[in-house]
Amino acid sequence: MDVDELLGDLYDRLPEMIGEAVDGLTAEQLHWAPAPGANSIGWLVWHLTRVQDHHVAELLGEDQVWVSGDWAARCGLKPDPDNTGYGHKPKQVAAVRPEGPEVLVEYYKAVAARTRNLITGLTPAELDRVVDERWDPR
Repeated sequence: MDVDELLGDLYDRLPEMIGEAVDGLTAEQLHWAPAPGANSIGWLVWHLTRVQDHHVAELLGEDQVWVSGDWAARCGLKPDPDNTGYGHKPKQVAAVRPEGPEVLVEYYKAVAARTRNLITGLTPAELDRVVDERWDPR
């Protein structure tokens, strides 16, 4: 099996799924949470994209897409590269306010393109490389 083809197939499915998840929603609907303390659809898509952007940028040794454009401002946030949503309290979740579905889709597409470039040509041997030794097990 060709590893880069497998990963490419898996990652190539996400942009369409993200587009479908937010299609037709208003900014208010993206911000709406189904219960107190729950995450909104906008936050969930933002968080998924932020984590992927953070990790892929780290693997490449490059800046995140998040800090290279106006993505943060379009989501009502500052371009803090460490803000990926991990550990967010309800107030922080509520602060993520995408201006509309297009910003989430466009941001994800930019991150997905970078991810695709990373996995193109990836070999099985490269998957054995430990990229973060802070965890136990590695």
